[in-house]
Amino acid sequence: QVQLVESGGGLVQAGESLRLSCTASLSIFGGYTMGWFRQAPGKEREFVAAIDWTGGSTYYADSVKGRFTISRDNAKNTVNLQMNSLRPEDTAHYYCAAGRYLYGERARDFSGYDSRGQGTQVTVSS
Repeated sequence: QVQLVESGGGLVQAGESLRLSCTASLSIFGGYTMGWFRQAPGKEREFVAAIDWTGGSTYYADSVKGRFTISRDNAKNTVNLQMNSLRPEDTAHYYCAAGRYLYGERARDFSGYDSRGQGTQVTVSS
């Protein structure tokens, strides 16, 4: 399993930006799709964004499309989530996950990922 560590969360006001990073313990070049998920208190886990192992395909939840951007740097074993125009409803615990060769709808489904980090809290005040 890949060990994942997230960073970059915090408290911001609505409209501001945050950049989350996820660092992997080993090379994620070899076929790992990387995803970001979030969960707010009392709510179910929600897919946010994913990027395939080549970096050529990205996937976003409708709620974040146009505001969030996922990217990866395989040389540094990192995946980033740039979050702009944050809204109070984006408040949640965010965590990254790694899964082999996931694409399409499988990249949106947490059950296909075999590693996840502990996560980082994002709080957006109104």
